[in-house]
Formats: sequence, C-alpha cells, structure tokens
Amino acid sequence: GASFPFIMVAPQCAEPLFWGGCIESLDAFLDDRLAELRVDQSRIYLTGISMGGMGTWLWSVYAPERFAAIAPVCGIGLPWYAERLTAMPIWAFHGDRDSVIRVEESIWMTEAIRMQGGSPRLTIYEGVDHDSWVRAYNDPELYDWMLSQHKAL
Repeated sequence: GASFPFIMVAPQCAEPLFWGGCIESLDAFLDDRLAELRVDQSRIYLTGISMGGMGTWLWSVYAPERFAAIAPVCGIGLPWYAERLTAMPIWAFHGDRDSVIRVEESIWMTEAIRMQGGSPRLTIYEGVDHDSWVRAYNDPELYDWMLSQHKAL
C-alpha cells in the first residue's frame, strides 16, 4: 500500500541456467529498460531474495558501475571478488536461522568486503528462517537508505 518514487523491475533467471549464465542477459535487459523508461541512471538500485540475493551479489560484482547501491537478501556471495565492491553502498540482510542459505554466506561476503576496505552494512534477524525478506522489505529505512544513495555519472 505504500507509494514509492521509483520504478521496480523484477527479471527472473531462465531455467536451467542459474545466474552464472544470465548476467549478460540481465545487463542487456537493463539497457532495454533504460532506453524505454525515463530513469535517473545515478539512482539504480539492485536487490533480490534467496537466488535473487545471489544474483544481486553476482551482477554487482560483474558490473558494479551500473548500481548506486545493492541490498542482497539471504544470498550467497563471491568473497573472492570482494575488492570489486569496496566502493558500493551495501546493506545485506539474513535470518540467523535460515535453513536454506546459511547466514554465514552473508557474513563471509560482508566481512570479505570489509577486509578489502569497504563498509557494507549487515542486518541479521534473530530467530528468522529463510523469509528474512519479509522484515527487510517491510522496513521503511531500507527505502530511505536506497533513495539516499547516488553514483557519479
């Protein structure tokens, strides 16, 4: 029921590719949307849940210059590419009781970014299983934070 000053686009990864085979397609998809819609390109944000959380980490590592900020939710990251995200505003979310994707995945990724000089934010919800997106996406602070992030063009 909330009204937000932004456009949301939710692409899906085509089966059976998983994200590794979709990232280039996502870049092309975003280019098509940018040509079609009136978008402030200094304020493009990326978020996703579960497999989409993994996609958020992967796409941002692949093309960090495209996004003003990312908010991966219960996703698996790529800590060995942490140096690519040190300048990226990041707020990650995970439930400490996640039975699908272990909370350590978000901890490892955010710690790897910190070790490379970045300052990601991580919220771990106590007693929450895999559905941490319910709390994350119902928190108005997330949207205020996102909308406060801009990248230089």
